[in-house]
Amino acid sequence: MCAFMDHPADPLTGLPHDERIRSRKLAGGVATIIVDATGLSSEQAKAIEENLRAAALKVAGVAEVRIAMTASQPHRTLIAIGSGKGGVGKSTVSANLAIAMARAGKKVGLIDADVYGPSQPTLLGKHDKPEGKDDRLIPVEAHGIRFLSLGQLVSPGHALAWRGPMATGALANLIEADWGDAELIIVDLPPGTGDVQLSLIQRSRPAGAVIVSTPQDLSLIDARRAVDLFNKTSVPVLGIIENMATYACPHCGEDSHPFGTGGAEKAAGELGVPFLGRLPLSLMLREASDAGEPPAAGDGPEAEAFAALASELLKVLETPVH
Repeated sequence: MCAFMDHPADPLTGLPHDERIRSRKLAGGVATIIVDATGLSSEQAKAIEENLRAAALKVAGVAEVRIAMTASQPHRTLIAIGSGKGGVGKSTVSANLAIAMARAGKKVGLIDADVYGPSQPTLLGKHDKPEGKDDRLIPVEAHGIRFLSLGQLVSPGHALAWRGPMATGALANLIEADWGDAELIIVDLPPGTGDVQLSLIQRSRPAGAVIVSTPQDLSLIDARRAVDLFNKTSVPVLGIIENMATYACPHCGEDSHPFGTGGAEKAAGELGVPFLGRLPLSLMLREASDAGEPPAAGDGPEAEAFAALASELLKVLETPVH
């Protein structure tokens, strides 16, 4: 008698997408297949399911196919970008910081939650409206990131005349969108410390917040209020960015400081939060932003400045909190 018994070959061996199949079983003419759909979009998961079903039905003895698509929830880090007041370049910083982090190897999503002036479609040069699938929005892709904006939900030039509950409800839809395998979500908040900020904190609990301010005292007063809001709600302030710090004359090259310099760095020290770096007041940055060509997506001094900021922020994120 043979020491080893021959085992019949698994009839479901050889199905496509074998690397994603976690379990397969054929009993009573019913093929049951469990598939790992982690990191797939809804369209990709559906295509794999249909492909597997068609292939399994061609196997001898299979009369019915049952497929379960499972996916582990990706760990996402939500980072709020805030400012105490408008006009300090928060949205420009948010867009370019997201792109710089993507160029550093991260999978990044960007949410434009600035109900008073959603500008990310213009800054990113992409005005496409997002599609919906299974009651979830599908983010639009641009410059290596995915993004959603409240500005995509209204016609160009129309005001978002929404009261607090409408704005916070819209923000929830953006956060709960199909972000795929995004590991970092940057949220460009409206200026101030109102309903949208509180709703984000209560519903989604950001891993931290970054404050953007110019160096002048008037801006820093409001930046301190923004820091205070996040401190009171137990959201770590990951750092302060000083924007519009230096202006280089295009004619003589001499540096000047129309808004002062060093104010945000000094405030960060006094508040006990990291200072992530400073950005210049740049004509090139303004022109590129208006044209929908974020400098962080290219080369040059501006791209290097945003890459340095992204590097500092990633270091802070990777530092254990004691």
